[in-house]
Amino acid sequence: MSNLNKFLTFLSVLTLTFLAASCVSDDDYNIPNLTVNEPLIPEDKITTFKAIKSRFEQAQANGDPTAIIDSDLYIVGYVVSSDRAGNFFEELIIQNKIDDSNPAEDPRLGFRISVNVGSLSDTYEFGRKVYIKLNGLTVGEANGVLVIAKGKGSDVEQIQAYEYKDFIIRGAEVATITPKTTSISSLSEADENTFIQLDNVQFEKGDLALTYAGESSDEFDGFRTLISCENSNQIELQTSTFADFKSIQIAQNRGSIKGVFSRDFRDNFNVFIINSTSDVNFDNEQRCDPVFEESFNSAIDNTNLNIDGWINYAEAGSELWTEQVYNNNGYAEFSAFRTGESSNIGWLITPPIDMDAQTGEILTFQTEHAYPDAGHDPLDVLISTNFDGTEAGITSATWTSLTFNVSYIEDASTWFTFTDSGEIDLSSYTGTAYIAFRYTGSDTANQNMTLHVENVKVLVR
Repeated sequence: MSNLNKFLTFLSVLTLTFLAASCVSDDDYNIPNLTVNEPLIPEDKITTFKAIKSRFEQAQANGDPTAIIDSDLYIVGYVVSSDRAGNFFEELIIQNKIDDSNPAEDPRLGFRISVNVGSLSDTYEFGRKVYIKLNGLTVGEANGVLVIAKGKGSDVEQIQAYEYKDFIIRGAEVATITPKTTSISSLSEADENTFIQLDNVQFEKGDLALTYAGESSDEFDGFRTLISCENSNQIELQTSTFADFKSIQIAQNRGSIKGVFSRDFRDNFNVFIINSTSDVNFDNEQRCDPVFEESFNSAIDNTNLNIDGWINYAEAGSELWTEQVYNNNGYAEFSAFRTGESSNIGWLITPPIDMDAQTGEILTFQTEHAYPDAGHDPLDVLISTNFDGTEAGITSATWTSLTFNVSYIEDASTWFTFTDSGEIDLSSYTGTAYIAFRYTGSDTANQNMTLHVENVKVLVR
């Protein structure tokens, strides 16, 4: 290369370096402006969730399956769903935020916004304030869940990709969403499409070996049963087979879980949907599985009760507890009717129960009665920790009566109706315990009420 060419090359490099340096002065790089400005929407154009729900209910009352919004109105809500983990798809769940100064104005409500777009959480993340432009949209219902989307005849269809940002407008705020804490049994239609926290729940024992939705039987979604440790009520946790946590084993302990209360779009039953496994906080290692449980569903109809581990003993008279089955439901029965005996005392005693393997035990069971005799109180429920487990030792053991709920109303309309005992505290007992159901009656003294016992459980609370 000639000296002239070398000089020209050097000059070119020097010029480019100077030009590059001149573009950046004192490291002052241009930073993209990511600020989200609050949209300028007149206050008189903003309506409430309650008002829109009322429009839909009025349309239904008039025989229309949907309510078309043709006025220049907006609602303001907060996103409580996220598709980042793949458990929500082409939808936003939004709920309103109660005005603390006037909480009665617009009770907590939610809508599902159906959108033909993926990765919505990139734009509308959890807690993002959004304005929904309602003009041109339709309010409908899918499996009992309120949906806002585009109307087509009597149906609702997704808002399309080319137009969704015209209808779903980002606000500047990303709020901290506080879930409503409630119980499975208290969930109602009013809680659908809202962010909920369930406390003191766990997954059903039979599901513990499963993943959230990664089993071969999970065609589209995995359903795992959540059980309340307070009253054994249940709800299904629904997880998409497209969720990135589908192959993770479900939480083994008990605790709290946050998610959206909804309905399964195929089979129309209540479900609970989480955004990610970070919404599951099962930090209590002591599960509330029954320490002891007997449903009597193995009963053989109209035979003397003979279930492994149970003691069926007649202290007075010859009558024993029997196994009965009605409408495929088994239970234990005792009655002094037609025994011809002046005294009937029948004991039905559980197998031994270890009271040292856990803490906080309670006893629950169900009873029903029929043909009550005035003044006859046939049932005692007792506990012993020094019973030796033999028939000979029953009357020499120390038995303590337990307090439970039972009513022997003589109104025939209450007969053959199982009622709950209530929770009976056993937490003070240690060692090996036995629970006894003792019936006392007399055929000749007209004390022969029919009594049934069902669903005996010792649980941990």
